[in-house]
Amino acid sequence: MSFSRDPAVGRESWLGSVLCPFRTTGSLHLQESCKLELVVGSPASCMDLELYTSDDKFVMKLDSDEALLGSYPIDDGCRIHVIDRSGARVGEYEDVSRVEKYEMSATDYEKRPDSVRSFLKRSKVGKFNEEEMLKKEAEQEQKLAEEKALAETISVGARCEVRVSGQPNKRGTVMFVGLAEFKPGYWIGVKYDEPLGKNDGSINGKQYFECQPKYGAFVKPQYVTVGDFPEEDYGLDDEM
Repeated sequence: MSFSRDPAVGRESWLGSVLCPFRTTGSLHLQESCKLELVVGSPASCMDLELYTSDDKFVMKLDSDEALLGSYPIDDGCRIHVIDRSGARVGEYEDVSRVEKYEMSATDYEKRPDSVRSFLKRSKVGKFNEEEMLKKEAEQEQKLAEEKALAETISVGARCEVRVSGQPNKRGTVMFVGLAEFKPGYWIGVKYDEPLGKNDGSINGKQYFECQPKYGAFVKPQYVTVGDFPEEDYGLDDEM
C-alpha cells in the first residue's frame, strides 16, 4: 500500500504530490489517521482520504472515522490518496527571505558572556592572542622584507629561469616586478619563451604586462634566477 498527498485549496486545486510506500494492517481505525501525519505531513483534521486501485482507478472515499481499514476493499498495491485542506502551499517555506529573522547588534553580541567571541577572548585564541598576533605580524613583515630585497635584484627586461621544485625549469623574460593586487607580497611577472604559463599577463582583469595567452605567469622572487639564459626550443610549435 502507498500514500500520496496533494496540497489543495479546493477540491480541484492540485499544487503538487508526494508518493510514499507504506505498510499497515487492516486493524487501523481511520480516526487514527493522525499516524499518517508522519508520512504526509498534514494534520489529521485537515485530511480527506480517497482509495485508489493499484492501476490508479478511483474506488471510494474513506470518510468514516470509526471504520477499520480492513472493512474497505483494500488490496496489495492500493493507494490511499490524502487531500490536504490545511491551506499550505508547496514551497511557501522555501523562500527564506520571507522569514522574519532575529538579528543581534554587534554591541549586544559583544556583551554576551556565552558567545563564541567571549570564549575565544577568555582562551586567548586566534586574533585574541595578542602575543601570537604580534609574532605573526613580525613574521609577515620579515617575509615581505626578504621578498623586497630579492625583487630589487631583478630587473624588467632581464632574461631568467624559473625554478620551482617538482616542475621543469622554464625560461623567459622578466616583464613585471613589484606588488600586485591579486595576492600579498612581491611578484615577478614572466613572459615564457613557450606557452608554459597560465595567463596573458593579466589577473582578475588587471593587465600587469602584455604577452600571448598561456605565455605569462607570476612567481615569487625566490623562484626566479636572472642570468644569461638563451631561448630554448621546446618543439611545442612543431607539426605532428
